[in-house]
Amino acid sequence: MAADTIVHVIDDDEAVRQSIEFLLGTSGITARTYDSASAFLNALPTIGSGCIITDVRMPGISGIDLLRRLGEMRIKMPVIVITGHGDVPLAVEAMKIGAIDFLEKPFADDLLLASVQSALNRSQENAARDAERAEVQARLATLTNREREVLEGLVVGKPNKVIACDLAISPRTVEIYRANVMTKMEAASLSELVRMALVAGVMKSGTGG
Repeated sequence: MAADTIVHVIDDDEAVRQSIEFLLGTSGITARTYDSASAFLNALPTIGSGCIITDVRMPGISGIDLLRRLGEMRIKMPVIVITGHGDVPLAVEAMKIGAIDFLEKPFADDLLLASVQSALNRSQENAARDAERAEVQARLATLTNREREVLEGLVVGKPNKVIACDLAISPRTVEIYRANVMTKMEAASLSELVRMALVAGVMKSGTGG
C-alpha cells in the first residue's frame, strides 16, 4: 500500500476510530489510528503522505489547532474534519484554515468513503507535483550560471537578440546556450521549458527585469 493511500484517523473516541478503520478496511483502504492529535504529531516524522480524518473536538490539541499546526509546518496532507451536532461553525472555521471537507456525525458510510477517495486523489496529485518539482529542480542544478541567465530570459519571452544584448554576448552564443538548456532540462519545446520554470518557481514577478 503506497504511503499516499493511507488514511490517518485521529479521534479520542475509540469506538469511532475502530468503526472508521473497519469501514475503510472493508473498502481496501489502509487506516492508521491515533487517540489524540499529539499522538499523530509525534508520529508525523515517519509519515510520508496520505490523508487525515480528525475529530474537531478533542482534549488537548483540537482539530482546529491541528489544522493550524499542519499549516505552519507546510504539511500538505488533505484533512477531513468530523463534527458533532451543533459544531458546524467550527467546521466552517476548519474549512477556512485548510480542511477540504467536513462530515457531521452520524455520517453515512458512502459519504465518508467518497470524501476519503477525493482526499486520497488529491494527496496523490500533490505527491506527483512534488516529485515533478524535485525532478525539474535537479535538472536546473545542472545548468551553469550563464545557462541559467539564458533560461530566465527565454521563459519571460525575450528573443535571442535581446538576451544577447542583456548578457553582452553574441546571438550565436545565446543559441548555443539555448540548445544546452533545452538538452539539460529535457524540454522538447519552449512551451515545455516555460511550464518547467513555472513548476520550479523560476518565473516570479520581476524575473528577467
